[in-house]
Amino acid sequence: MITVRYFAGAREAAGRATEQLDGPTSVAALRGALAAAHPGLITVLPRCALLVAGARTTADDAPVPDGVTVDVLPPFAGG
Repeated sequence: MITVRYFAGAREAAGRATEQLDGPTSVAALRGALAAAHPGLITVLPRCALLVAGARTTADDAPVPDGVTVDVLPPFAGG
């Protein structure tokens, strides 16, 4: 299982703060599954950073191993 945690606008778009998904998978497959499960994420997800086990992951073919936590972080405003 993969734990997905949503923050800020991603949490609002997904309608939840966290969920569990079957794993392992890849970053591209995970993005596709999240968008399919939560249509509100379709516009937000492309701008979000994904942290897989605490490390920012940008490559679509990067693995998302079973048992990790993935944080979905939209860009934050302010400063």
